Amino acid sequence: MNVWRRLSGRRRAVALAGASALVAGGLVTLPVTAAHAATQCDVAYTTNDWQGGFTANVTIRNVGDALSNWTLGFTFPDANQRLVQGWSARWSQSGRNVTAQNESWNGNLATGASTSIGFNGSWSGSNPKPTSFTVNGVTCNGGTPPTSTPPTSTPPTSTPPTSTPPTSTPPTSTPPTSPPPPGTRVDNPYLNAQGYVNPEWKAKAESVAGGNRVSNISTAVWIDRIAAIEGTDNSQSNGPMGIRDHLDEALEQGADYIQFVIYNLPGRDCAALASNGELQADELPKYKAEYIDPIAAIQGDAKYRDIRIINIIEVDSLPNLVTNTSGNPGGTVMCDTVKANGAYVQGVGYALAQLGAFSNVYNYVDAGHHGWLGWDSNFTPTAQILKEAATASGSTVNHVHGFITNTANYSALIEPYAKVTDSVNGQTVRQSDWIDWNQYNDEQSFAQAFRQELVRQGFPSSIGMLIDTSRNGWGGPNRPTSAGPTTNVNTYVDGGRVDRRIHKGNWCNQSGAGMGERPKAAPASGIDAYVWAKPPGESDGSSREIPNNDGKGFDRMCDPTYTGNDRNGNSMSGALPDAPISGAWFAAQFAELMANAYPPLS
Repeated sequence: MNVWRRLSGRRRAVALAGASALVAGGLVTLPVTAAHAATQCDVAYTTNDWQGGFTANVTIRNVGDALSNWTLGFTFPDANQRLVQGWSARWSQSGRNVTAQNESWNGNLATGASTSIGFNGSWSGSNPKPTSFTVNGVTCNGGTPPTSTPPTSTPPTSTPPTSTPPTSTPPTSTPPTSPPPPGTRVDNPYLNAQGYVNPEWKAKAESVAGGNRVSNISTAVWIDRIAAIEGTDNSQSNGPMGIRDHLDEALEQGADYIQFVIYNLPGRDCAALASNGELQADELPKYKAEYIDPIAAIQGDAKYRDIRIINIIEVDSLPNLVTNTSGNPGGTVMCDTVKANGAYVQGVGYALAQLGAFSNVYNYVDAGHHGWLGWDSNFTPTAQILKEAATASGSTVNHVHGFITNTANYSALIEPYAKVTDSVNGQTVRQSDWIDWNQYNDEQSFAQAFRQELVRQGFPSSIGMLIDTSRNGWGGPNRPTSAGPTTNVNTYVDGGRVDRRIHKGNWCNQSGAGMGERPKAAPASGIDAYVWAKPPGESDGSSREIPNNDGKGFDRMCDPTYTGNDRNGNSMSGALPDAPISGAWFAAQFAELMANAYPPLS
């Protein structure tokens, strides 16, 4: 899993520039569309204010010809008024201009019909109400409330609504203490939300001494084969839970969100062996019909519309098409095959289109990590192929809520003592063996920069990034507390880097690793959350060949005696001994991860 991949040779630095547009509360930046000749509208805008914030309730009434879609536009009177979080529409803000585009279920407005939408906002100084509104570019009545309460439009009866308007008004004295109404898509699904605790992982964690300190942390559920969709008969306690079991348990817990890793592409993980999957490279139709479609059927069940379902889409897939095909060091026949037949691009596109059709589902696509994609030759080409996949098989960029980096990997979140901007005796530290001319030396700086590149490639400016921090803490007695000696760039970097791996190309069951930052929402600019996508204690791969029926191969990078290859600079693998197959419980690793946690466990 997560083999380090890059092109060989030293690179010269290329400056990366760009500004990240701030868009609050919405999914996409939407222009007001051209006016329809017979559009006429009536808009009511009311607010409940408190110091520094407010909730706005907006009713749009169609008094012209029937509409099949609509876009509301208005301008905040004050430059300090900001959209924070909206519901029942796709909201965005640019400068003082605000737009809201209908959801799939409330776009049809017959003559005389209306729909209610709303948002939470912030203000300073004053909070004047907008005085002019447009629908599809036509000016409405300037915000005067209708003389009577119009009927609220309802979704089609054949498809359960995936979003509902707010059911109550928050008190005027204090801001709302809960997220917008259940079932509505929000800008950041992790914000002010309680995550689902997987009872299966919790039991394993508590089987190790001290595991109860972390056992109530939300971790992702990996759906890595077709059989994992349904699971087995838990009434006999003889097998794993399926997707519906986990969703039912999430409802029982009262969780706000649940995380699934969607991980079963044809020819999966084409440059590694430990995490190969059950589907052959030519089995895209089976992937669609027997894997993605059943998952979509469960996640789209109206029973679950009040929980935020977060999907992490196909770890270690699309970047392989850039770095591990013919012409690259370590290129494989399998990577050539899935690039040529479109299995990865079309498979990811199909997953995004099917799962992203529900307004309570959030898709985050895997985007490698800095030690794989941080070179100029990999950075932009990977963003471009992510865009290609996001617009394949019926998907659009709006089916992508964001991206995740460092999934199941060990790259340090922040390197406080070894920054790429540092120099030693006039020599840039990017020349060091560890950094090797990479533009980045930690995950957070990479994720923030890669987000800007993705926006430049055409993704909405509202996308957010996730960083898997489950195993990148690197604490314990070997964690540096200052930069290394300034003898040369290598002593400086090696003495001060908190990532203590032998080489950044090492990815399997790394010795000395520790749990990282606990899951946290909105920890930094552009970052939706730190998450534990890889449940700590689940093996990356077996340290020796172990026969199994799950399609898991033996990768020498998981063998502690392996002396390496081109991908890791012919270094020792750094892997722990006595590891089981990937995904199986590895108690010794879990104990070490706790011991080396940073921040330390209490």
